[in-house]
Amino acid sequence: MSDVDQGQTPSAVAPAPSNLADAYRAAFRAHPAGVAVITADGSDGPRGLTASSVASVALDPPVLVFSLSTNSGSAAAILGAPVFVVHLMHSGGVQLARRFASTGAPTIDEPGVWATLPTGDWYLPAAASVLRCRPLSTTPIESSTVVVAEVLDIVLGTDRGDPLVYHHREFHSLSERSRLT
Repeated sequence: MSDVDQGQTPSAVAPAPSNLADAYRAAFRAHPAGVAVITADGSDGPRGLTASSVASVALDPPVLVFSLSTNSGSAAAILGAPVFVVHLMHSGGVQLARRFASTGAPTIDEPGVWATLPTGDWYLPAAASVLRCRPLSTTPIESSTVVVAEVLDIVLGTDRGDPLVYHHREFHSLSERSRLT
């Protein structure tokens, strides 16, 4: 049994920063997470942001959860929409993930970026999977909001590629070579 299993502090762990917020940031920077782009139709066209907090909650009905910073310019469009689209990204979509992580996300007139679902919702066909969702609940927490949403429809992309993850403030891909056996 390891030191951690016995409730002891492991000897190989670096000391945490003295400030709790800095330690929290450091802990989650070292914890890789999948990358998603979340979009919604806004008054001036589709808006979106990149998130690494999307997680599955339930299967029947399918429910997911994510958090977003209310400081993001696109947060209001997503929080105010009756339906939004969660795009689970693969490594081929890293440029889109980067664009949605900053200001200046793609507009609907950029060729090859956007398409519409049969429901009329805008989506990114370059995503590995596309989940059309409706919010079930939102919980504001300081400058963030936690969103719980029911998945209404799913489109699996034809090019699912290697998974895209966010780790230590950078994008990475997982491949068969990264698998541990």
